[in-house]
Amino acid sequence: MIQKQPKLLSLGNINIAGIEDKRFDIVIRDGRFYSIVEAGPYPKESSQPGQDLWISPGVIDLHTHLAWTDFDHADQLKRDQPEIVAMQAEAFAATLRTGVTTTRDAGGILPSTVRHLVQHYQQPLRVQTSSDMIGAADARGLKHLEARMADIFATGAGWIKILATGGLGTPTEKVVDPIFSEEEFAFIVRNAHAHHKKVLVHTWGGVTIDWSIQAGVESIEHGMFMSEEQAGRLAESEVAYVPTTSIYRIAADPKGVLALNPLICDRAARAAEAHSKAIGYAQKAGVRLGFGTDYATPALHGYNLQELDTLMDYGLSRAEAWKSATESAAGILGSGNELGRIAKGFIADAIIYNANPYQVKNADQLRKSIVSVITGAQESDLV
Repeated sequence: MIQKQPKLLSLGNINIAGIEDKRFDIVIRDGRFYSIVEAGPYPKESSQPGQDLWISPGVIDLHTHLAWTDFDHADQLKRDQPEIVAMQAEAFAATLRTGVTTTRDAGGILPSTVRHLVQHYQQPLRVQTSSDMIGAADARGLKHLEARMADIFATGAGWIKILATGGLGTPTEKVVDPIFSEEEFAFIVRNAHAHHKKVLVHTWGGVTIDWSIQAGVESIEHGMFMSEEQAGRLAESEVAYVPTTSIYRIAADPKGVLALNPLICDRAARAAEAHSKAIGYAQKAGVRLGFGTDYATPALHGYNLQELDTLMDYGLSRAEAWKSATESAAGILGSGNELGRIAKGFIADAIIYNANPYQVKNADQLRKSIVSVITGAQESDLV
């Protein structure tokens, strides 16, 4: 169940995920946590199974594609606009149901579309947008890039997305080759920052990670072929890393929900194998990690919590994985002073469970334990 906040909401004798042996009385007023007070001694004997409730911050997915209805863009072009809008509204609903209350869309959805879905479909999902992606068709010099970026700025997007290397559609031996010249790449970042926009960079590895560090982008995405030396410099620069690990394991399965052709599955499998090494390098170096799924299409929206499982499989502790999806993710968005924590004065985006989310077996059980998703968002905040 998804519910908007009433003016005043009291949650009594509830556990906060990650805090052991304490319960709290929590009051939410006008969409923010108003007071959080320890509710007396923790009982020596727990309540009957299923009677205890836990609360965690809402999950923040830093890499989604909420506008995409099909894996192949050509298939989306076959759909009429009312069908696309209805599918996008369901993507919002499915994302919220799984406990994701804030997203950063990594290309495809416009702020005007977010506004429409919030107002007409009553889906209180918080979305930061990049509107479109700057890629190979834009590697045509600085004049073209300046005009192209002006069009994106005009949409109201807060982020600029650079496709710096290839991806699953690129042969493995060429996938880290840069799409732009170093001059073009540096210009994109410099121009974005001059217009007070943040930058995320799709890069599988190679020199574009070095360029991202030098230019001071806000985050790099995927990065599975990142070297140990690059991870060290990424940590020093405080550029965030959003690995999006689970999508590659999904894409690697020829019988999975995406059912991709064997060539793409093989490339995804190679990427997934490399990801575990990159995560290890990043963790050792102290890189700031953010939670992102790269999920699109109805087969994936609503299953975002699978990313927690993959991050833990690749070496993160449960607490580290959760931090990447809450407090760290909020900081990457520039909202660390009001999102991502159960704390007084913070926006009351939260998930309520009937099981301890730090102890459930996997994402499937975690999703099934969700009792309610509550959002402190006002419509004006969302649009």
